[in-house]
Amino acid sequence: MPSAREALLDSALSALSTLPWTAVRMVDVAARAGVSRQTLYNEFGSKDGLARALIRRAADSYLADVEQALGSARARGEGPAELARCTVRAARANVLVMALITGVWGEDLPRPGEPPEGRRADAAPPTATELLTLVRDRAVAALQGGPQPRDPAELELSCEIALRLAVSYALVPSPAPELSARNPTAGDRSHR
Repeated sequence: MPSAREALLDSALSALSTLPWTAVRMVDVAARAGVSRQTLYNEFGSKDGLARALIRRAADSYLADVEQALGSARARGEGPAELARCTVRAARANVLVMALITGVWGEDLPRPGEPPEGRRADAAPPTATELLTLVRDRAVAALQGGPQPRDPAELELSCEIALRLAVSYALVPSPAPELSARNPTAGDRSHR
């Protein structure tokens, strides 16, 4: 059974899938999670705190997906290509990941903001540049010493290029049906 925090984050993400963030009400998030509104405020402090936690969870999930994907790609020698595929899949599956990696926050999304000083709040999520740098550095570390040893600077450049191409592809997907047929996440999905 998920913790109250996880249930609240799941509830908020579910609400965000059908409503703009401005229309998401704390009382509804709490009710959908099966907890009191006071529990929600105790956990996050405010709607802004909930937004920061939701965005931070999306970033953490993306990082975990990348690390998992690179583990198997390393053995096959397909690290940068798998990094790109994983990034496109994550961006297409979650509008918050799309916003995190592009820095484009639509009107319907919660905005990452700095936590108020002296209040309990989750840390501010990384900027797009910070997140992509973190992903690139983790990818390089995970792919070092693979079946085809590479120069670290070359590997870093390959991972950087793969990430930037993935962000471009996530923003402007290919209209080619044969690409969508091979990869069900490659089809055009609108994001907020």
